Amino acid sequence: MSEKLTSQEVVEITAKHTYGTWRKQKGWTPLHVVDGEGCFFIDANGKRYLDFSSQLMCLHLGYKNQAVIKAIEEQARSMAYIAPGFATDVRAELSMLLLEVLPKGLEKFFFTTSGTEANEAAFKIARMYTGKTKIIARYRSYHGSTMGSIAATGDPRRWAMEPAGKIPGVIFSPEVNCFDCPIKHTYPECGIACADYLEHIIINEGDVAAVMMEPVVGTNGILIPPKEYFPKIREICDKHNVLLIADEVMTGWGRTGKWFAMDHWGVVPDILVTAKGITTAYMPLGLCATSKTIAEYFDDHFFSHGHTYEAHPLTLAPAIASINEFKRMDLINRSAEMGEYLGQKLKTLSTKHPSIADVRGLGLFWAVELLKNKKNKTYFNTYKDKVGGVQTVVEKVAAQMMKNGVYLQAWVSHFVIAPPLIITREELDSGLAVFDEALKIADELVEG
Repeated sequence: MSEKLTSQEVVEITAKHTYGTWRKQKGWTPLHVVDGEGCFFIDANGKRYLDFSSQLMCLHLGYKNQAVIKAIEEQARSMAYIAPGFATDVRAELSMLLLEVLPKGLEKFFFTTSGTEANEAAFKIARMYTGKTKIIARYRSYHGSTMGSIAATGDPRRWAMEPAGKIPGVIFSPEVNCFDCPIKHTYPECGIACADYLEHIIINEGDVAAVMMEPVVGTNGILIPPKEYFPKIREICDKHNVLLIADEVMTGWGRTGKWFAMDHWGVVPDILVTAKGITTAYMPLGLCATSKTIAEYFDDHFFSHGHTYEAHPLTLAPAIASINEFKRMDLINRSAEMGEYLGQKLKTLSTKHPSIADVRGLGLFWAVELLKNKKNKTYFNTYKDKVGGVQTVVEKVAAQMMKNGVYLQAWVSHFVIAPPLIITREELDSGLAVFDEALKIADELVEG
């Protein structure tokens, strides 16, 4: 193409010839983004937007981290690609770093190009290792968009794939949600009844290979379990010879104030899956890490999995750089510290806005839940509204914030506040001021 496209042409071609994900296509006019710096991205008109959700909760180091960019450049010059059957310096170096930061006991790795693919690998490994077939997931969950991962997804993004999406062997248990318990219990009097119910499912289903859980549920609400939950789940899995898979695609790499969310409870899963922040999203990389016990099984059993881009050198190099940057800037501890500050500010906002029903989070990973009627616990919108293309109240609030230069993820009834780990207090205050003003839209719709 000899002439540079105008910004309008870029938007029109994008909307006409490419799919906008998880939405109706009519009326889609995506913002033309041309640059980014620190915690801000910039559109074609030069307007700057504070990124309050790290895009898809993945830009942990913000935009234009020079160490990560340099690592990609250098790897491209030295070896852009080699098949996964070969050893490389970058593969060995990343593996050694992973042994330092992952929960102790996870010692063998399969590299993919997304969290979705890493979850697919986890399913296959669990089934090959145990000889059993069934996977238990939870209703408020998201594990990816391929056939296996979408079948294990509890939220309505699964619906379009059914009945094919409901592959045999995937069972759903209640999520841990102390704000709105799906089995109508109250913590702590419940004794962690949702975990007891999961054990009931395991006993009555039989043939259960693994339980897959987001340690802190991500898109579906930043649901934080009570301190007793994961130790109890670990005990149940061990008792029944069921593997525990932790989906840390969103919660890993300092997002919750620890290297990995499971570290909060001192529980080591049998398989840990992660992606997103591992390269601060500059290159697509996913990781499926398994225990030594699982690894040793495949010494004498065929490992029936693989793909062309597994352990792709260009995806591994930025992971090394990202991990070193997390260490250099002490971002894990900084996430915990800044998270306390953000949490306090959000809880102060909740006293001011009648639409805010709950504020919850860990590290720089927070949800603000809105209700139409707090007394009756009535939501403004439902999953059916979302799938039906109805503009939700939280989306209206987020749209107003975009007009005022702040980008924030909204999902059905809540916001996911997960800024880059490098964000400053001043930037947090600036974004929260815009949020404060935009919440008036929801406040005006409150009943009761």
